[in-house]
Amino acid sequence: MSRFHDLEVTDIKKTIRDAVVVTLRPKDAEAFDFIQGQYLTFRRDFDGEELRRSYSICAGRDDGVLQVGIKRVDGGAFSTWANEELKVGDTLEAMPPMGRFHTALDPDAGRNYIGFAGGSGITPVLSILKTTLAREPRSTFTLVYANKGVASIMFREELEDLKNTYMGRLSVIHVLATDAQEIDLFTGRVTEEKVGQLFRSGFLDAEATDTAFLCGPEPMMLGIAAGLKAAGMTEAQIKFELFASAQPGRLAKRAVSVEAAKGANQSTIKVTLDGATRTLQASKELSVLDAVRSDDLDAPYACKAGVCSTCRCRILEGEVEMVTNHALEDYEVEKGYVLSCQSFPLTDTVVVDYDQ
Repeated sequence: MSRFHDLEVTDIKKTIRDAVVVTLRPKDAEAFDFIQGQYLTFRRDFDGEELRRSYSICAGRDDGVLQVGIKRVDGGAFSTWANEELKVGDTLEAMPPMGRFHTALDPDAGRNYIGFAGGSGITPVLSILKTTLAREPRSTFTLVYANKGVASIMFREELEDLKNTYMGRLSVIHVLATDAQEIDLFTGRVTEEKVGQLFRSGFLDAEATDTAFLCGPEPMMLGIAAGLKAAGMTEAQIKFELFASAQPGRLAKRAVSVEAAKGANQSTIKVTLDGATRTLQASKELSVLDAVRSDDLDAPYACKAGVCSTCRCRILEGEVEMVTNHALEDYEVEKGYVLSCQSFPLTDTVVVDYDQ
């Protein structure tokens, strides 16, 4: 099971006014050997309360550095601290890289990829496109990048440099919500309808596309996915990394009724974590994650909103209801994997394994 490691901050650079790129040096370099598109989960205490946040790696696998992009969110304790107070030489605690927002690369393949990014959703997509273009020399990549205006474009200069490096293989389409552009299609919000227009106008080609990577606010990305499917792409060709825009990073606990304290509303949970197995009793009104952590077991988690997969585990016996799932593939669910932060016991006995 992944545990937190110390990372030294070796560099901090502003990419736009309210976002920084943080370069990190792990003591255990092997543990932080990442795959393009993965993220790091950080933790820090704020006024005595532990806060966990996940930020995507923006470096390519061949860049020789470990970097994350952190954009300040209004009211966001961690992102504000990282943008205003974090200094070179500081130490951050993070879990090793996690996430499956990627596809296997083949140096002999000639594929065509599309990336859709909204705002800071560019961070994992940037890692993916840099690694893909470097390691699949016959492949092409088209990036559709949505922002409010020119001033809010993260990695603008780096993207221009990449276009020059991979001339003819990387195309970047900036869609700006408020700033007018020469091509009207590139102004406004990226919606299902606009995706259809991009295909009809010839800027994108569904039949020639192998895989599309989508990262950004959930409503925007779901609309883009609908547009891709309408153009003929299949679910298997579309990979998501969503922001939990509707939740502040914590799953609101269900109200536990008086009846929940009675035996009929209790579940026996047998949990395996870090090679050890423990049995506990918990209300069926508690998520599996909350039940496990309430028994002083350090089960992994980050967003608590069903989008990051950090709390992934496997149900070996019994049944649970998974309320939200934006992280697991269908084949994983079929094999019994769930997001424990979103899963509530339905049976009187549930057997859970975090180690598989």
